[in-house]
Amino acid sequence: MMSEALNTVQNELLKVDKNHLVHLLSTSDKEEINDLFQLADYVRKENVGNEVFFRGVVEISNYCESNCYFCGIREDNFSIPRYRMKPDEILDTIKVISNLGIKSIILKSGKDTFFDTDLIAYLIYTIKKDYQLNITLSLEERGIDEYKTWKIAGADRYLLKHESSNAINLRGDVRRGRINTRSQQLNYLKRLGYKVGYGIMVGLPKQEIHDIADDLLLLHKLEVNMATIAPFIAAPFTPYQNYPNGDVKLTLKTLAIARILLPKAFIPSPNALESIDSSSRETAFNCGANVAMLNFTPVPYRGKYKMYPEKLDAAKFKPLDDLIRLRNRITYLGRKVNLTTAYLENPSKEIK
Repeated sequence: MMSEALNTVQNELLKVDKNHLVHLLSTSDKEEINDLFQLADYVRKENVGNEVFFRGVVEISNYCESNCYFCGIREDNFSIPRYRMKPDEILDTIKVISNLGIKSIILKSGKDTFFDTDLIAYLIYTIKKDYQLNITLSLEERGIDEYKTWKIAGADRYLLKHESSNAINLRGDVRRGRINTRSQQLNYLKRLGYKVGYGIMVGLPKQEIHDIADDLLLLHKLEVNMATIAPFIAAPFTPYQNYPNGDVKLTLKTLAIARILLPKAFIPSPNALESIDSSSRETAFNCGANVAMLNFTPVPYRGKYKMYPEKLDAAKFKPLDDLIRLRNRITYLGRKVNLTTAYLENPSKEIK
């Protein structure tokens, strides 16, 4: 049973009123923040259960044809060594993930059209045929025909991070005539039958609280299946390299509100939080998060997908060690680890 205070917070939030969202994002009142986190945790438990779902991430390329101001793998960053995994290397990595019992994977890259329609379709078809895994693509904006082909090949969902509704000010591809079309693309992906994921970056330069509220309203309107909420982290050799990192508390409040607005969505505990505050990743599991992302990118590529500087050296962690470390931390929190896609494939079933 929820307390009267939590009921009040929920009732106000369910009106999806922007002024109330701005208030909750702005508040420094410890009791009010605690009520918000408690409510998000309650909504999470009642709607998607007490399990944490593991996702295996493979960063297949760190090439990118975009120039987002905040991103360390932007095209004009010549300081990082670039790589593309070979198809056989990708499939060998998928085999490792499958053998560990993880049934859901994410193929991730910058916008790299070297991985063209046919090559990605081949990977999807082979993964489905050989391992029967649930496949999420996170390949940035691509063409309509590509989305269609990949859905036919067997892709299940597409993660297209919106980052910010204040896109014209925050994204660095104005020279290419790139205007914010991501919400339209997400809607089109839904019409094709994809489950879609949406992302908000908290603490970007020039971003204001009302921008984050707009992002949350869009997240609610799109009714996404997955929502990623992560703090901005300044990356070297980018236009935003000298700006302060995003605020952890504001990120957690944003994540909590996202959970309340989308009770049945999959919401990861963002790995980026660990780069600012090592304990905040666990905190995220107590205010709405129910997904853990595990990086299985193999050596020699592991650690080279440098969207932002990581506090922990990813290259030094073996995937199995990382899995055990994270599983132990989740168990310590009193949560259960789920490697399967049981809820994912049956989102209407009741979970207690």
